[in-house]
Amino acid sequence: MRPTDQDELYMRLALKAAEAAFAEGEVPVGAVLVGKDATITAYNLKERRHDPTAHAEMLVLRKGGEMWGRWRLGGTLYVTLEPCAMCAGALIQARIDRLVYGAADPKAGACGSVIEVAREPRFNHRMEVLGGVLSGESEHLLQRFFDRLRGREIVKR
Repeated sequence: MRPTDQDELYMRLALKAAEAAFAEGEVPVGAVLVGKDATITAYNLKERRHDPTAHAEMLVLRKGGEMWGRWRLGGTLYVTLEPCAMCAGALIQARIDRLVYGAADPKAGACGSVIEVAREPRFNHRMEVLGGVLSGESEHLLQRFFDRLRGREIVKR
């Protein structure tokens, strides 16, 4: 399956949210939930909230539930980094129809990189998954963040 122009548009919104996380010193991961009722964005806030569950995906799902008054959210979730097991499980619980992510996560990815949660046939819900959309931009932002964190950021003149 190939990404559509719409997929790239929403992934750019997720990247914009990830840049906001970067500016706040958070791991730069952004998420956009697109439903029939609205489009909602969020980004990682683990550091600010001192909350290990404050991943971009979890926050956008919480906002969606509050805004739409339901837990069965459906729709498409765009996120700049492949979801972890916690987030992939939450996407199943929220009955997300489609997941589109940017960079693969070879250390914690639960949508094919390390384990496969999103399409596990034994769960009561599965979603369509498309990875690698604008992955270069997502990877570059993550690399910049971790280079800065480790004091290795190269200043371009």
